[in-house]
Amino acid sequence: MIESIIELIYRSLIYILPAYIANASPTILGGGTPVDLGKNFIDGRRIFGDHKTIRGLISGIVMGTLTGPFLYLIGLEPDITNSFLRALLLSIGTHIGDLTGSFIKRRMNLKPGESAPILDQLGFLIFALILSTPIYPIDVSMAITLIVITLILHPITNLIAYKAKIQEAPL
Repeated sequence: MIESIIELIYRSLIYILPAYIANASPTILGGGTPVDLGKNFIDGRRIFGDHKTIRGLISGIVMGTLTGPFLYLIGLEPDITNSFLRALLLSIGTHIGDLTGSFIKRRMNLKPGESAPILDQLGFLIFALILSTPIYPIDVSMAITLIVITLILHPITNLIAYKAKIQEAPL
């Protein structure tokens, strides 16, 4: 029983690692020109805000996508093509989810960097899975495991980034 739970956690982490890397990379590699170019939506509020940058978007997708071939090279994935393609889908989905979350937060009149529990923690994951699972399906137990792991890891990693002065707020 314990071994099957550990195996499920292990498989889940290998599957989702590109999304986690894609989500975290902009914190370190981002900055510069905002994705929304400083423009406002029809409601007069910013579309995404200053924290969503072109460099962050590109670096997140690139770093997340490169995680796929890396997993293959270290022997954790059996096929480089599928590993690359899944990582690409997860990385793009991660950023669609992140941008969607920022868009929603701006409509809620939350400032960039201000916390929106669940939306901040699961938005990227849900969109990553929406893009990847039609081609690289997972079962319900893995989806639930990913939600639980993400709800635990996301606040911990944000707190570490905040303490390391990489991130402005502990979200």
